[in-house]
Amino acid sequence: MERLGTGIGWRPEIADAVEGMPGIDWVEAVAENVCPGHLPESLLRLRERGVTVVPHGVSLGLGGADRPDAGRLRALAERAEALGSPLVTEHIAFVRAGGPLTASPGLEAGHLLPVPRTRDALDVLCENIRIAQDALPVPLAVENIAALVAWPGEEMTEGQFLYDLADRTGVRLLIDVANLHTNHVNRGEDPAEALAELPLEAIAYVHVAGGFERDGVWHDSHAHPVPRPVLDILTDLASRVSPPGVLLERDENFPEPAELERELGAIREAVRKGGAARTDRAWQAGAAEPPSAPTDPARQRLALAQTALLSALVAGTPAPEGFDRVRLGVQARALAGKRADVVAKVAPELPVILGAGYRPAFLAYAQGAPMTGGYRRDALDFAEHLLLEGTLTDAGARRELREWWLERSGPVPRSHRPAVRWARATRRVLLRR
Repeated sequence: MERLGTGIGWRPEIADAVEGMPGIDWVEAVAENVCPGHLPESLLRLRERGVTVVPHGVSLGLGGADRPDAGRLRALAERAEALGSPLVTEHIAFVRAGGPLTASPGLEAGHLLPVPRTRDALDVLCENIRIAQDALPVPLAVENIAALVAWPGEEMTEGQFLYDLADRTGVRLLIDVANLHTNHVNRGEDPAEALAELPLEAIAYVHVAGGFERDGVWHDSHAHPVPRPVLDILTDLASRVSPPGVLLERDENFPEPAELERELGAIREAVRKGGAARTDRAWQAGAAEPPSAPTDPARQRLALAQTALLSALVAGTPAPEGFDRVRLGVQARALAGKRADVVAKVAPELPVILGAGYRPAFLAYAQGAPMTGGYRRDALDFAEHLLLEGTLTDAGARRELREWWLERSGPVPRSHRPAVRWARATRRVLLRR
């Protein structure tokens, strides 16, 4: 595996700071936020300096019951080729559920949700990863995720699940030590036991990030400093194997560049400390079990279970049997809050138009309207809901919202269609209001 060194998550908000940081060997960019035909100038300059850029996908849903979408795989492959990347990464998670396998409407989580550690889920995940590996021009690495809830009836520990996954598919692992800490606090899982069970030679690189604890629940926010327990897990990992790369993730609430550099220094020190304590712990592989062929019944069972969970989280249906209802409530509120925040980012005009009423209005809307088509569609549906519901009493805000919605709701912006005819019934209603 290529040695990556020390890196940081590239985000537009800190692009200038990243370019000026000493000792940055590589960066990771969210794949869905990069357009292959119009790469950000900052990334181009970093590449010219020899800095490796790795695309990190968040929407493929490899842990879902459906096979990976061919269009999403093509998009990920295009980004890897455009960036000249040595590998691409994604998550062991599901992000959508429902659809033909369950004969129910499709649902979007807008978030990475854990897969059950069962043989069914592992069979489906292995087949999905093989499909992705065949479609991608470079090796794939997959990341363990943080979880607020645990599936009932799980058959394996996280380490065993990841061991079997790597053994059966040859996929590389992106180990997030912050997620191991999250699962320690939220699910009582021992990070040291997980590390002891991992196929360490399969590690492609390591993520490090911050979060916060509230009411006994750890939230993997990527918006807070890296805490000591996460650095301790990194040291433990580095005492077992020399990680090919270690990367600091920060997605929000960006501090001054000097603070980011201090966190990178703490990460380097944690790796150095682990390396100094490392002993010869060669991982001895046993005889591999023959891979079992995933079956359509396994996909259907997984689809039904994931749809029931996601529906409880985003559509208010009853909690599936065996789940902690309090934790599901925490996760549901976190999903709704994240959804409100992301919609405000992709459609920044909405909080401006609605003012302080934006967030409560959106959260009330989200309770009865699960997301089905991504955040931009969600923003349009929210605006349409407010206009059709008639509860927006401020005439000026209503007029602005209607203009905003009409401009964006058609296949081509209204400003580009001077002779457009609004034929659909909802649009006729809105134009009369």
